[in-house]
Amino acid sequence: MGRNIGALDQTVRLGIGTALVMMWIFGPIGWWGILGFLPLITGLTRVCPIYPLFGLSTCKAPTPTSEA
Repeated sequence: MGRNIGALDQTVRLGIGTALVMMWIFGPIGWWGILGFLPLITGLTRVCPIYPLFGLSTCKAPTPTSEA
């Protein structure tokens, strides 16, 4: 499975994951904050296991290089 998370998607996942984990650590949302590890892991690895099920990818398509 290749990378399927683009730069903006990665940034959003890391931000949301960090916020949820920090709220779990400091107590405002309780145990639900553990779910913040999911977007953190997918943001760090740039692989979302759900995207291929729906045929999605937020990565830019590689541009073909022409060598002369």
